[in-house]
Amino acid sequence: MQNIIRQLGWFVAVGCAAAATHWLVVVATVNWLGLAPLLANVIGWLIAFVVSFAGHYQLTFRQQHAPLFKAARRFFAVSALGFGVNEVAYAWLLQATPLRYDVLLAIILIGMAFITFILGRFWAFRHKT
Repeated sequence: MQNIIRQLGWFVAVGCAAAATHWLVVVATVNWLGLAPLLANVIGWLIAFVVSFAGHYQLTFRQQHAPLFKAARRFFAVSALGFGVNEVAYAWLLQATPLRYDVLLAIILIGMAFITFILGRFWAFRHKT
């Protein structure tokens, strides 16, 4: 039980770091470079992926001893799937609600965390095939 609590703690810490990276990159590229929020979201995701994978591989799921390249491929698939859902929801919400782009993105990033943990724990970072 203590292992799952520790794992959840690391997941939250790494996830917060990755989500903050994603959000900050989006806001910075929109404000400083004038990019559209949906394009900035792609850049934010790519940079946050590196933070997320490194943290989860080294901290959250390290006790699962997954081979590096296999875990990277699988986690990229999980992350890309999550990003696809993120981008579709984000595009729709940008049109359907009066909320600011940065607030919407924060809501979406929080919502995607649960599925990322489940897929990471039971598939992406699993050692056995």
